[in-house]
Amino acid sequence: MILKTARKVVIFIIGSTIVLIGIIMIVAPGPAVVVIPAGLAVLGTEFVWAKLLLKKMKAKTLGAFEAMGFSGSAPDESKPPESPAATPPDVKNSPP
Repeated sequence: MILKTARKVVIFIIGSTIVLIGIIMIVAPGPAVVVIPAGLAVLGTEFVWAKLLLKKMKAKTLGAFEAMGFSGSAPDESKPPESPAATPPDVKNSPP
């Protein structure tokens, strides 16, 4: 019982510190958009509210990317064309 409570306290301190550092990174230089979800993921190992908040943030982020036109997978047009040297020569149309 005491070990379980101690684990929750340690997870809370570590996760909260990471989230706090991420919030500071919003105004200071740093990858806040990476650090804040990482802190929530740490907190989500012990707290349901953090897991739900992380899920909500992920859904909003995916919705924003879709609104900007990103689908998450590369369209067929974005694949590089094959070079002519990579294709075998056409025997019927080759000069005699």
